[in-house]
Amino acid sequence: MEMKYGGEESRQFVTNLGLVTSNGKWGHNIMTAEWAHHISYDPAMVVINVHDYDATADNIIGSKEFGVSLASESQAELIWIAGHASGKKSNKIAALEELGFRFYKAGKIGTYMVEGAVLNLECRLVKYEKIGDHIMFIGEVLEAKANETEGPAIFRSGTGIYKVGERLKHSDGSEREKRVEEALSRHTKANAPA
Repeated sequence: MEMKYGGEESRQFVTNLGLVTSNGKWGHNIMTAEWAHHISYDPAMVVINVHDYDATADNIIGSKEFGVSLASESQAELIWIAGHASGKKSNKIAALEELGFRFYKAGKIGTYMVEGAVLNLECRLVKYEKIGDHIMFIGEVLEAKANETEGPAIFRSGTGIYKVGERLKHSDGSEREKRVEEALSRHTKANAPA
């Protein structure tokens, strides 16, 4: 089965947007990755998914490192440019700097990081594997810098970039929470771990 980009099924997924930075065969590069996820706390690890024909894939495989800058809600233009131009054809870093976006040199890897991102992660490549129509890259985080002055940009496949909205309540700590705990305790599995 195939889920088409922007199709009814794929539009139900919501993700943050990783601005993936790399340096290698195609020089310094940046691309927008819809699929950038935290997968381990200890050691800290992230996963990104990139098409095998992208300059980013070549750079990461060659250098064994990459940066992930989670985009802030004020970086919509940067997200669009980084995701809609090829690093094989354009120096996107130079173009973005000309437009007023700023980068800084990473401390533990040989690439740039995005100023103003809500989170910057410097990663050492641990593993990569072709999965479907993308390459999955797993990186161990060597350095992390959070910036909570803005919220993260979020992406709904095929519909656009959004701000994080209202927090949903799952419980208000009242009678409902007590009823939930009581119901769960009545349905404890016999072989449940202590």
